Amino acid sequence: QLKDRLYKCHFIKQSKEVCGYPLSIFFIVVNEFCERFSYYGMRAVLVLYFKYFLRWDDDLATSIYHTFVALCYLTPILGAIVADSWLGKFKTIIYLSIVYAIGQVAMAVSAIHDITDTDRDGTPNNMTFHVVLSMVGLFLIALGTGGIKPCVAAFGGDQFGDHQERQRRTFFSVFYLCINGGSLLSTIITPILRAQNCGIYSKQKCYSLAFGVPAALMVVALVVFIVGSGMYYKAKPEGNIMGDVCKCIGFAISNRYKHRSKQYPSREHWMDWAEDKYDKLLIAQIKMVLKVLFLYIPLPMFWTLFDQKGSRWTLQATTMDGNFGAIVIQPDQMQTVNPILILTLVPIMDSVIYPLIKKCGLNFTPLKRMTVGMFLAALAFVCAAVVQIEIDVSRKHLTYFNLTQFLKIFPFLIIIRATFFLQSGQLSCAFSRDFGFGSSYTFFIPSTLSLGSNCQESITGAEDIKPNSVHMALQVPQYFFITAGEVMFSVTGLEFSYSQAPSNMKAVLQAGWLLTVAIGNFIVLIVAEVAKLPKQWTEYVLFASLLLCVCIIFSIMAYFYTYIDPTEIEAKFRRNVGDDDDDKNDKQRKLEMEMMKRDLDRSDDEHYKGKQTKM
Repeated sequence: QLKDRLYKCHFIKQSKEVCGYPLSIFFIVVNEFCERFSYYGMRAVLVLYFKYFLRWDDDLATSIYHTFVALCYLTPILGAIVADSWLGKFKTIIYLSIVYAIGQVAMAVSAIHDITDTDRDGTPNNMTFHVVLSMVGLFLIALGTGGIKPCVAAFGGDQFGDHQERQRRTFFSVFYLCINGGSLLSTIITPILRAQNCGIYSKQKCYSLAFGVPAALMVVALVVFIVGSGMYYKAKPEGNIMGDVCKCIGFAISNRYKHRSKQYPSREHWMDWAEDKYDKLLIAQIKMVLKVLFLYIPLPMFWTLFDQKGSRWTLQATTMDGNFGAIVIQPDQMQTVNPILILTLVPIMDSVIYPLIKKCGLNFTPLKRMTVGMFLAALAFVCAAVVQIEIDVSRKHLTYFNLTQFLKIFPFLIIIRATFFLQSGQLSCAFSRDFGFGSSYTFFIPSTLSLGSNCQESITGAEDIKPNSVHMALQVPQYFFITAGEVMFSVTGLEFSYSQAPSNMKAVLQAGWLLTVAIGNFIVLIVAEVAKLPKQWTEYVLFASLLLCVCIIFSIMAYFYTYIDPTEIEAKFRRNVGDDDDDKNDKQRKLEMEMMKRDLDRSDDEHYKGKQTKM
């Protein structure tokens, strides 16, 4: 470890800098922006792809969507283990980014309807091909995006030396800004691409383009990251700390079970049974982690509600009017409200709201903030239920009619967007009608219709379902409350976890935090498949009620939680080491450092002479 640290200092000292920042950082920042654009762009249109391209119902589309999101938050654990114990962060990012890019390309290809549209009617004839290819693509994307998630930010932090602490903090702020910037732009752009019409034989909604652009951005992200390869400091794998934690916990449980008889004295904590094999400092660190993980138990319910903005709320928006006058908002573009509000609310909360609460003499601790965040998320779903009731009231039932007799007279009926073509033999008739989004019409065509230039005058129509009259602007309150809840819950939760984690186990708590997101998405699957509630608004009320109950439980748990300082606890165990051993170790370290410095200086001289020779 000492040798690696000296090598890092030497490497960073020799690396190029721009305004005090390592040049390699700019490649990592661009890579993150492109990767987040790719992920959120694909995810923005995903549920509509399931419903309108694959022809799945709302429940199945919601279930597969949340299964994918859950996998994206389970695979970070695998990525962290691979990076820490085998490949290292750099190689893990490279290899899994390749897998990621292949998955995005597979999604783009799966959305090309012309591949299996043998009769050229605009509908794929072999839907199995599209379903299988898209599921393979989603699996590869989940493996890629999840696997690199715990590596990229940490890899960026590795590029800074001890003398660049201020620059490191700025990097993480810019890194978070890139995540939200990529999310915002992609959520605006990809729905616009999806709304275009494309195809070789028949024009359909262009999901292939909506997936193709994120695929291209992922390839760009990979290329940019590889270009900066020679400038990166690449730390060697340090060992699998998560594996050590699991082994220690497993030994404590096993040892406790073996000594369950009353003849053995009891221990203050069940983890103390691991003292027979493991270091006391490691056991103390695991105790701190378990204390926080216990608080994580109620947290998945928040993510159950939060991630539905990309599924249920997007489907809700398809039944609403997106005409804002100067622009027409696509249903999947409403998700842009979330990153816009994040970029607005985070600085307001940090610089105005929290200081104001502190001046009022209120102790607004991190756990209290998280509790309020849960309450706001529940309130968001109450708003969603109210909007859904308004939508249900405004909708009417569709009237169906039999086309059999009609098709006997006019065997060819062709529809291109809002223009209809009737053809019988050599004669034809064309008429058009403007449709509002979400509307349904029945056209009455008499059997005595004479095809010709004035044929459209004999065709009459009836409006079965009016165009969407409930405006998408009504979704803004629910997006506001869910985003405010995210800022108070998610941002604060990450800060709390970091402050309460031992120095060498912050990645373990990060993995636990991501696991709560995955479990939350699995809960959506259970409710969507098992509950089968007749009205959508009742499902929203159910989720709001469940989170409110969990909020009360979490507030009680938070009341009894005692905040700790991990550095102080770790220091107590380290003080038990004898002074003589410390002096001996210090002298040995100094000797090793002097020897390695001489070796590094000698290698610098040889490297410089080699450069002179080449010149």
